[in-house]
Amino acid sequence: MVDIVDYVTGYDIESPLAWAIARNCLIDTLGCGLEALEYPACTRLLGPVVPGTVVPHGAKVPGTRFQLDPVQAAFDIGTMVRWLDFNDTWLAAEWGHPSDNLGGILAVADWLSRSAVAAGKPPLSMKDVLAAMVKAHEIQGCLALENSFNKVGLDHVVLVKVASTAVVAWLLGLSCDAILNAVSLAWVDGQSLRTYRHAPNTGSRKSWAAGDATSRAVRLALIAATGEMGYPGALTAPAWGFYDVSFKGRPFRFQRPYGSYVMENVLFKISFPAEFHGQTAVEAALVLHGQMAAAGKGVDDIAAITIRTQEACIRIIDKQGPLDNPADRDHCIQYMVAVALVFGRLAASDYEDDVAADPRIDALRAKITCVEDPQYTADYHDPDKRSIANALALEFKDGTGLAEVAVEYPVGHPRRRAEGIPLLEAKFRRNLARRFPARQQRAILAASLDQATLEAMPVHAYVDLYVI
Repeated sequence: MVDIVDYVTGYDIESPLAWAIARNCLIDTLGCGLEALEYPACTRLLGPVVPGTVVPHGAKVPGTRFQLDPVQAAFDIGTMVRWLDFNDTWLAAEWGHPSDNLGGILAVADWLSRSAVAAGKPPLSMKDVLAAMVKAHEIQGCLALENSFNKVGLDHVVLVKVASTAVVAWLLGLSCDAILNAVSLAWVDGQSLRTYRHAPNTGSRKSWAAGDATSRAVRLALIAATGEMGYPGALTAPAWGFYDVSFKGRPFRFQRPYGSYVMENVLFKISFPAEFHGQTAVEAALVLHGQMAAAGKGVDDIAAITIRTQEACIRIIDKQGPLDNPADRDHCIQYMVAVALVFGRLAASDYEDDVAADPRIDALRAKITCVEDPQYTADYHDPDKRSIANALALEFKDGTGLAEVAVEYPVGHPRRRAEGIPLLEAKFRRNLARRFPARQQRAILAASLDQATLEAMPVHAYVDLYVI
């Protein structure tokens, strides 16, 4: 916990790459939130706890008319950006989505900026937001490198809560001791189970769990700001600390010190709104879809499909049997691949009930088998590779087949940055067009696509660009 506080308060971000990727992460994350606003299941969760409440100098929720207290605004922003499983990803012993922390970061920075201006003081700049993003990414990602929370039944949003608490407390200007108290409160706090991510309980809470975590972080940081005490033994206390209660008595292990490694190497979901372990499988399926058409074959001609993959993929998204809802379907590799083979696409709307009712999808799912490739698993954990490989082989009923298609790195991987960033910007433009008229889109793009312009902009002024 002391290392986290020392990093948040004392580390200077000197990597130009980290700053640049943080800007790309910001626009991609906000774009994901704008797309989610097209789904009533998401929007019904948003807004003030008491309908009609407007908070003077409160944080605004992009793409909406809401102006809320920072705790509720953090929930709304965090829920929006995670809803469609389309924001960035970090894969290691634990996985997760570090941009989930933007909910707390942006809400608090916006509220602080509006309050400062009202008091005649200078506001925070978007460079402060980017710095907080780099540090939240790093805390969450470095904790995830060697420590598997899912193996003890805990959801990865515990890391969102801890990372958000640290950087939000820093944005609030708390002392080192107060930030340490806040971080200890996050570890002592009750942690979410993974129940809602796995059959037979897979459900929509997985889409707002990160919003809940980052908003809880804001609440804990504000509690610490009152002078509330912390708990030095939050992790280590015998019998009652986190290690003994929730981590089978094991202390955390660390691969590297905190810096800017995670932001520099984060994975973007650019092509498909799908759980990241299946991204390359969908890429491969789309290649096979084209080859099938060229060969005059259809999905009814398929006898079997084999997916060579990593162990984590099998553990998380290898699913057989009924899929109950969109939250279930977007965490099923068989469903993703089947949709890509049937329609030659995979979009967020493809997880909805009307598309899932197509009988060809479940018929194909039943023909798909996942097998672990030990080399793919090793490369997944190799810090120099961090691949997320999948290979698809397809056999037809007439005894013929198509050559296996393997994809090791998805388009959002650091090894494909030159290819991916233009596509990421195109994704952002599409998402802006969902919500705003052309003039407003141009203003957002002008502020967002130039590094120096964005960094210098006051937070509240930038957020105001997204108000409808």
